[in-house]
Amino acid sequence: MDNSVIKDEIVSGHISLGIELGSTRIKSVLVTDNFQTVASGDYLWENELDQGIWTYSLNKVWEGIQTSYANLATEVNDKYGVEIKNIGAIGVSAMMHGYMPFDKDGEMLVPFRTWRNNITGKAATELTELFNFNIPERWSIAHLYQAILNKEEHVKNVDFITTLDGYVSWKLSGEKTTGVGDASGIFPIDETTANYDESLLEKFRQLPAVKQYQWDISSILPKVLVAGEDAGKLTAEGAALLDPSGQLEAGALMAPSEGDAGTGMVSTNAVRKRTGNISAGTSAFSMVVLDRPMKKVHRDIDMVTTPDGAPVAMVHTNNCSSDINAWTTLFSEFARAIGSNLKPNDLYAALFDSSLRGDQDAGGLVNFSYLSGENVTKMPEGRPMFVRKPDSNFNLANFFKVQLYSAFAPLKIGMDILLREEHIKTDVLIAQGGLFKTPVVAQQVLADALNTPITVMGNAGEGGPWGMAILALFAKNHKDGQTLADFLDDEVFTDSDSSTLDPEPISVRGYEKFIDNYKAALPVEGQAVESMKMN
Repeated sequence: MDNSVIKDEIVSGHISLGIELGSTRIKSVLVTDNFQTVASGDYLWENELDQGIWTYSLNKVWEGIQTSYANLATEVNDKYGVEIKNIGAIGVSAMMHGYMPFDKDGEMLVPFRTWRNNITGKAATELTELFNFNIPERWSIAHLYQAILNKEEHVKNVDFITTLDGYVSWKLSGEKTTGVGDASGIFPIDETTANYDESLLEKFRQLPAVKQYQWDISSILPKVLVAGEDAGKLTAEGAALLDPSGQLEAGALMAPSEGDAGTGMVSTNAVRKRTGNISAGTSAFSMVVLDRPMKKVHRDIDMVTTPDGAPVAMVHTNNCSSDINAWTTLFSEFARAIGSNLKPNDLYAALFDSSLRGDQDAGGLVNFSYLSGENVTKMPEGRPMFVRKPDSNFNLANFFKVQLYSAFAPLKIGMDILLREEHIKTDVLIAQGGLFKTPVVAQQVLADALNTPITVMGNAGEGGPWGMAILALFAKNHKDGQTLADFLDDEVFTDSDSSTLDPEPISVRGYEKFIDNYKAALPVEGQAVESMKMN
């Protein structure tokens, strides 16, 4: 599609906007009706540790959204010579889970409690036992119940709780809704109704600690929508929030908002049963769409859904690439100190490539990339830590190999439950995320860690916001009766660019030796958490 055609599409409003609020970046992507990305903009941000709580301020949320959209609009004007006035459909995605409570006046009652917090252990355990359904610590219902158990003053004033994408969609549309995939990180979903499980809502209502409040759990949760449904329209107030310049007009169709897990499934075409995807960034998670029920409840396996409500087994880890980024920054400082100003992509490529010369077991080195607590390995807080024995083979190749190995270690431990205990089978496992921007290296490590072929698509580093834009197009353009899986297969991924790497037996054995060392050293990480107190 040449620029003159794209210009006409933009002017006529035959475009979709996907916005995703990730852990380190807010990105906006503009896509034409034939799924081509024509412009993007982003904004870098970081979570803050405020009185022991990982959070992002609402001011930063809107500063980030407005900046990313303004950068996108500038790119459109520079490339095509037009302003964005009409958008056909808009979708919002964000980090799943967490807790955002509001009172009847729409005022936020406590700062946003993100997925990264490990502060709801008692609530999550009690609810898991009550429901006979795994409730992870980061789920919204765990945060609400923990606040109840803590006797927090704000709970009596709760009128509405939501997640980050649900909040942004509410402010843009005026509608208190969310997509079913995101809703499945708020409260368990009944597959037959694609709505909150009514029997479990009733169990929650009957809890003695809950009965004291005037609100009813059903009335304070966002309305659940499935992919393709109408989530309202962009209001004039929402348009002004998104684009303070005043160019953008109201009226765009709002798609059901989704969590980043849902957009990851869409952007990797992994919403059909027996497909799966892995997203690796600040956190990491794997999603496998099930074709049969799990045999039992596993505390390390979350039961969520695709954006159209199919059951998904999810392994979520709080940590993945942050430690790699920290060490790479250190190497960058050293490079500058000796007069070498490498571009970030070149430095990452050099370090990743160095790992290829390492021993298969990373020379006996162990690393814990825990910037925050890690549920899978039962660590309440994070203490990034590198450990070696005197006889370990300590060199650059092994040092960086162990960084890659450790980034996937908690995910490996969780996935072993699905693969070895539940014997879940997948026809395809597709990976996406910034780690895969450097070709082959991280992809091969992941294949060896899971002993499973791993496919990476051409959009591996930028899938989330594009996936949300595709969900917005599905809401606007899908045919009656057309499923999301068929829409993706028949219209979106007709000629997709991808590569697949098989596990290498010698490297699989090396990774297994590493993971044995990793598990053996976990008490050391636990002792660091205990001994090195946070300020």
